[in-house]
Amino acid sequence: MHLSEVILRPVVTEQSMLAIDDNKYTFEVDRRANKTHIKQAVEAMFEGAKVAKINTINVDGKAKRMGRYQGFTRKYKKAVVTLTADSKRIELFGEDDAE
Repeated sequence: MHLSEVILRPVVTEQSMLAIDDNKYTFEVDRRANKTHIKQAVEAMFEGAKVAKINTINVDGKAKRMGRYQGFTRKYKKAVVTLTADSKRIELFGEDDAE
């Protein structure tokens, strides 16, 4: 697995946006990736970022129905990446511009 395939997209929720103030960034990652792969990918993709800690969560799909048809949403893996205090911030959406 290449490092460019590890991080799929940032997770944009109210809770994850509030955690950015504490240097915690949430990403959806490949389900096969481990913490070492995630750390290498974050430090390679974002210049100056130094990872202090990584928490990973396997999110199961939720049961959904459309009329009489039943199915599940897809499963995915989520990683909460905590950066060190002297690390450079990750500019996801230009959050420094917002007031």
